[in-house]
Amino acid sequence: MAEYLPGLVWLVVLLVGNAFFVGAEFAVVSARRSQIEPRAAEGSRAAKTTLYAMEHATLMLATSQLGITVCSLLILTVSEPAIHHLLEIPLGATGLSADLISVVAFAVALLLVTFLHVVFGEMVPKNTAFSVPDRAALVLAPPLVLVSRIFGWLIRALNAVANAVLRLFHVQPVDEAASTFTLEEVAGIVEHSRREGTLADTAGTLAGAFEFTDKTVADEEVPLADVVLLPHAATPRDVRDATLRHGYSRYVVPDRSGEPSGYLHVKDVMDLDALDEPVPAKRVRRLVALPAGAELEDAVRRMRQHGDQLARVVDADGRTTGLLFLEDVLEVLVGEVEDVTSVR
Repeated sequence: MAEYLPGLVWLVVLLVGNAFFVGAEFAVVSARRSQIEPRAAEGSRAAKTTLYAMEHATLMLATSQLGITVCSLLILTVSEPAIHHLLEIPLGATGLSADLISVVAFAVALLLVTFLHVVFGEMVPKNTAFSVPDRAALVLAPPLVLVSRIFGWLIRALNAVANAVLRLFHVQPVDEAASTFTLEEVAGIVEHSRREGTLADTAGTLAGAFEFTDKTVADEEVPLADVVLLPHAATPRDVRDATLRHGYSRYVVPDRSGEPSGYLHVKDVMDLDALDEPVPAKRVRRLVALPAGAELEDAVRRMRQHGDQLARVVDADGRTTGLLFLEDVLEVLVGEVEDVTSVR
């Protein structure tokens, strides 16, 4: 029994080593600079080393991959024979032949080592690094940097080969891990800063920007009942009378069925002499159709592409439910806007 103990000890050591490299790899790419930099500014040596690791991500990944590969190969080579021979002892009491015992012991040893390697050497450290990336990076990055310096010549050579292969496929390698934030994280940072008094949002612009990303076209559409409609085949006189009555400069023109199909600006008819003749169809500006469930920012992008100040909102069946005014969209971002060109 004692002769197999070193193999079992090496199994534990190599599993720990594999777990370390896996955890360090995921921690370095998952950690957020915004959480590490303040600690580094306060003088934390671990935080400074972690920042170095994040700024040299490809080198750290190469170090981790080298460590994982070596540990994975050694785990099977060193520990499998010890477990194999240990299993032969109880299996010998079954009365099976020596050859069959050897095959069964090998299969069980292989499955056991694989299970331990996958669960404790890979999945547990990976999930831990994803759950607490900042803390994991502060703990694991410094020893990873030390390993990278000890075996720097080998790792740099392997990394250079890997980068050369990437460039063959026109992929530019990068050294620094990306540091991005989700919308919820940015909103949380802003809210925390406001509570601490380090950020003032008296105009509500920042709050409006976060609210803007959550809104859909249906949230800001104006019902057709609240919109001033010109008659079908509207004349310049109709536009003039509507302007005198309502004071707006843009008016929606319906088709024969009464559905909004376009709109006219006052300047579109100013040069027409025949006041009672229908405005030429080519002068009626088309209303772009927007789904009611579309995100507001996507709607603004489409309106800008077409150069429109208003758009037609349609439901899932293609029926017009209202209109979307660029003025209303801007008010979500910057507050109340007085716009005398509205058509309501």
